[in-house]
Amino acid sequence: MAISPTEQIAALKRRCERILSEEDLLRKLSSGKRLRIKYGMDPTAPDVHLGHAVQLRIIRLLQDWGHKAVILIGDYTARVGDPSGRNTTRPVLTSEEIDANALTYRAQIEKILLTDPDHLEVRQNGEWLGTMDLVDIIKLAARKSVAQVLAREDFAKRYADGVDIRLHELLYPLLQGWDSVALHADVEMGGADQLFNCLVGREFQKDEHQDAQVVFVTPILVGLDGVMKMSKSKKNYIGLTDPPSGADGIFGKVMSLPDSAMAMYYQLLTDVPAGEYESAIAQKPRDAKIALAKHLIAWLHAPADADAAEAEFISVFSKKQVPDDMPECPVPPGSHPLAGLIVKAGLAASNSEAIRKIREGAVALDGVKVVDPKMEHSFNVPVVLKLGRKFARLVPAEPS
Repeated sequence: MAISPTEQIAALKRRCERILSEEDLLRKLSSGKRLRIKYGMDPTAPDVHLGHAVQLRIIRLLQDWGHKAVILIGDYTARVGDPSGRNTTRPVLTSEEIDANALTYRAQIEKILLTDPDHLEVRQNGEWLGTMDLVDIIKLAARKSVAQVLAREDFAKRYADGVDIRLHELLYPLLQGWDSVALHADVEMGGADQLFNCLVGREFQKDEHQDAQVVFVTPILVGLDGVMKMSKSKKNYIGLTDPPSGADGIFGKVMSLPDSAMAMYYQLLTDVPAGEYESAIAQKPRDAKIALAKHLIAWLHAPADADAAEAEFISVFSKKQVPDDMPECPVPPGSHPLAGLIVKAGLAASNSEAIRKIREGAVALDGVKVVDPKMEHSFNVPVVLKLGRKFARLVPAEPS
């Protein structure tokens, strides 16, 4: 059913922190023109996660209203490294890593977006940025002052704290802004940490006598800790292609969320009315978390997968049963520090994280909680290692 431009804007506001400007958006929506909705993704890691899905849900809504998504894979800007929201310089990836990651993106965004040519265009900014020479870059850099770029909150903080800001990082907002000119974007999607970059694009379009893009600013989805931004580099994310169940599945990850994060996830990633989810969270937070997990799995996989994931979770975790299927980790003979075994089994990223989890009481061997971070372990039969909701089976390695 068709809805008016004013009603469309009201629907968009559920997931948008700001729209710059609403007047421009109303004018564009009222024009009857099919709008080009730009969303840029730098392929810095292979997984697209729920942080991206916040914007992708909005884009899908606009597609349903007849507009066209223009997904920009930043194969060129990934070589620079987006400094937005960061307090350190982002490591620069190799060309091979970037290209490999980019290949995975289209398949993942197709879980949410319409993919026919009338509704989706996928581009890479190496098409135009890769053809620019040094003179072109210098001319682009001349459009903004150092003072303007350093006024960005993240740059200003790093400068005040004496943390390095590399010259190439100052170019990133200019390159992203030029992408909007190259794509003739009508709308650009971005998180709150992308506002400066998106506004640069708006300014550059005006300079080039284009109709300036409207900027949709979305809230930044917190990761599994409920505090930090969901991020591939922080490894605190739920990926669009994560399995419904299992140690690294969507259901278990959602159940590990702090209660304080649930309202944001409901608001940004579901269509459940605010009054309904707020009441559920207040009255029965565990049930609300189960419902949230099932919403996400049904959306990204299938309703049957959501039911199966719930049944497995109740069986394994609520009844304290151990899953039959878990990764096996061969361990050589001898005594080994438990923290090192946790890392070797892939249940923690570092010894320091493993030690912290032991101290928190999150680690058990064959169902017995371990609290001594200095504990060493030797064995000649398989044992089940558990960290939080993750399991691994430690097995004696065959003699070489």
